[in-house]
Amino acid sequence: MDMLELSKHRYSCRKLSDKPVEQEKLDRIIATAISAPTAKNMQPYKLWLFKSDEAMDKLKETTHFTFGAKVVLAVGAKPSAAFVRPFDGKNYGEIDGAIVATHIMLAIEAEGLNTTWVGYFDAPKLQQLFPQMADYEMIALFPIGYAADDAKPSPRHEDRRSVDEALEVL
Repeated sequence: MDMLELSKHRYSCRKLSDKPVEQEKLDRIIATAISAPTAKNMQPYKLWLFKSDEAMDKLKETTHFTFGAKVVLAVGAKPSAAFVRPFDGKNYGEIDGAIVATHIMLAIEAEGLNTTWVGYFDAPKLQQLFPQMADYEMIALFPIGYAADDAKPSPRHEDRRSVDEALEVL
């Protein structure tokens, strides 16, 4: 599948089955995340993989949006480790984290798995429950699994702006 097909095929899956996710697929997803470009290659991000029942229970205290996943990958960015644009002080930590997160989302699809980008979570509580996240801006959570038999895209999934609306040639 080429990139355009992959991008169009992927959808925000909000219902996952209980079929286990193979470790080798998780390993390739993580390798893809690590290969993502970051500003000046400073790599200010960190990944956390929630797999144990204990970790998943704590995670569920911060969001109801795990969609039945047995494994969740979180992405955070450490502002103090990120490139700062000298002209205006723009910190690229969150941007770098979002690039990594986008690679993760597409890698999950490429592995024949499903996810959705979860931004609705209580980051301060997550950092309280997992102190190792304290110095990071928490970017996203990715519940990972196989789509349930009755999972389907949102009715708005294929709604996209036209090229004329999205692009201005200068």
